[in-house]
Amino acid sequence: MKAKHNKLDPQLLIFAKSMRQTATDAENLMWQLLRNKRFMNLKFRRQHVIAPYIVDFFCHEIGLVIELDGSQHGTDDAIEYDAERTQFLEALGLKVVRYWNHEVLGRTDVVLEDLWSVCNELKSTSP
Repeated sequence: MKAKHNKLDPQLLIFAKSMRQTATDAENLMWQLLRNKRFMNLKFRRQHVIAPYIVDFFCHEIGLVIELDGSQHGTDDAIEYDAERTQFLEALGLKVVRYWNHEVLGRTDVVLEDLWSVCNELKSTSP
């Protein structure tokens, strides 16, 4: 018997695909570093749907969501929205990390070092 999958909203999938095609410079750089298991041999997906949201990067194996934020995430409304979104994702048992676009572009080594320690910790605690 096949597992029953909840059908995702096709509009959400179309939007995720369009987001992959209009990625920011920071997202493109991060994707080059994460794709094809280049980072710690972990498989990441980009612009992945976890309804009702689309997350920037997702690693199913260790339950990690990576969000890259531009300056628009600094407004009060965005801070509140991001907090609700993080709370929702964490309630699913996922770990959410956020990096600013300018950090990814300007301090890539620092971001990757932090990400390495997060992934290492999750790998050691995941079954």
